[in-house]
Amino acid sequence: MLVIAATPLELAFVESAETLCCGVGPVEAAAATARALAHGRHEAVLQIGIAGARALEPGTIVLGSESVYCDLVDPARSFVRIDRAAPDETLLAVARTVLPEAAVLPIATSARVGGGHDLCDVEAMEGFGVLRAAAGAGVPALELRAVSNAFDAARAAWRIDDALEALARAVGALLEAFDA
Repeated sequence: MLVIAATPLELAFVESAETLCCGVGPVEAAAATARALAHGRHEAVLQIGIAGARALEPGTIVLGSESVYCDLVDPARSFVRIDRAAPDETLLAVARTVLPEAAVLPIATSARVGGGHDLCDVEAMEGFGVLRAAAGAGVPALELRAVSNAFDAARAAWRIDDALEALARAVGALLEAFDA
């Protein structure tokens, strides 16, 4: 299992798996993930991090039912675009069993904070890039987020420590289950 997050802070607690700090945003996430998976030695990817949400409380765990690349969503589009990525169904099923309290929702991916709040109840910045790169490499992947803030909260009100604590517990439980 390769655990991927945008920042070292989101990976600091992961000890029982290989980690990759991919950088912030969908492009950096896709590029770093593709490079890491090009060697073909990873059996699965778990993309983790904090997220904003419309109505979920800080510390709520969210499993991505899909990742929606909001920067590409355009109802008037005239050509085919890939703007959604699905998680691996087996990884999602295990995660739902291990984390029954987790919300299972689409997670918006946008290159800017607030860029996905019109389309999804949860938004982050890297999920789509990681899931697409993993799919391209034939590696199953799953996105897991912990809510740190409401969409409209000032950054000073973000509860990052609460989100990171919840994320650490959830990731620890998942990694234990995946190793079993």
